[in-house]
Order: sequence, then structure tokens, then C-alpha cells
Amino acid sequence: MKMAGAFDFKKEYKGLYLPKTEPGVIDVPKMVFIMVDGKGDPNTSEEYHSAVESLYGLSYAIKMSNKGGAAPVGYYEYVVPPLEGLWWLADGSEAWYKDKGKYCWIAMIRQPEFVDIAVFETAKAVLAKKKPGLDTSRARLESFAEGLCVQAMHIGPYDDEPRTNAAIMQFMADNGYVSDISDTRRHHEIYLNDPRKTAPEKLKTVIRCPVVEG
Repeated sequence: MKMAGAFDFKKEYKGLYLPKTEPGVIDVPKMVFIMVDGKGDPNTSEEYHSAVESLYGLSYAIKMSNKGGAAPVGYYEYVVPPLEGLWWLADGSEAWYKDKGKYCWIAMIRQPEFVDIAVFETAKAVLAKKKPGLDTSRARLESFAEGLCVQAMHIGPYDDEPRTNAAIMQFMADNGYVSDISDTRRHHEIYLNDPRKTAPEKLKTVIRCPVVEG
């Protein structure tokens, strides 16, 4: 792949990463992710912190894999995509914003199409040498085809997401869609800002709900 600068998934696939604040329908194609499963409040859970550290560590190891003189086949310069998360409660409830300690989640970061299991395992080995105390054993490489969804851009604090979720649910009701949340299709969020560096009222989060036509 040849390009003038580093490939930026957010800019090249605006429909996936830069939707409008008004809800809309999208058919999400199959993509490759590094994923880590876990449970607990993302604000306080060491498990979540470790998962995110592993995801970024592996993603940047892959991004820098061309520096050793043996770049993966098909490698191209790119910007590491944003952190994403699939969220649910073990009891299947969809009203799960108040008790964050009960969250189940899959934290994940999209990978370029050249990333296969060999590239992934090499990145794990590289990261293990760089950060021997970081447990990457829970990380996995997986294809994920999300399919038909309704999504919207949420602007503001994470705790204010019910406002955007309500708009998504109203759009679904008005346009003949019903939620298809299941064991394989989850409430999905994409985090476009670093909350450590961004004021809460300026945070941008893509919120996505899997649906079927009613």
C-alpha cells in the first residue's frame, strides 16, 4: 500500500469513527483486533489498566516492526487506531451504568490487515523483553464482523452516555430496528480522546448498538 503519509483509519473510514451526533445506521465490516477480556470498573480496576497497557504495547510493537529490517509482508505506515470496548453485564441487563463494578468487557484495538498470528506472536515476544512484568497472555488476535448497527457520536463525559443511548433507542424505535445485543453482539464504544488529556465535556465517544430490522 502506497500513500503520501501514515494511513489514518479514522480519516479513511469516517463512517466508522466519525459519525454525526444524530444516530444513523451502519453495516460494520469484518476487521482484525487485538482483544483482552475482563471484568470490573474501568476507572479503578487494575485488570482493565493492565489490559489497556497490553493492547497499546502490542499495537505499537507491531507499528514499529518495520524498524528491525524485516518488516511484515504487506506492512505500511499507519496511525495506531483508537481504543474500543464491548460492554455488558453478566445478567444480560442493558441498564448497567450505575454499578460499574459489575461490568464485563472486551477491550480492543483494531489492527491493519497485514497483521496475522505470526506478526502478533512476534509483537508479544518483543513486548515481553521490553516490559517483562506485563502479562500479555490474555491478549488474543481475532476477526470481528459486527454487522448492522445504529451508532452516534457522544460528546461529553462518559457518565452522560445514557443521553446518547436514549437517542439511539428512539431512532431505532422510529425506524423499525430492534436491539440485537447477545453473547456475540455487544454494546460497543470507541474512544477518540485520551481522558487524561481531554476535558470531560470535550470527550468524543462513538456509541454503537447492534440491531436487526424489526
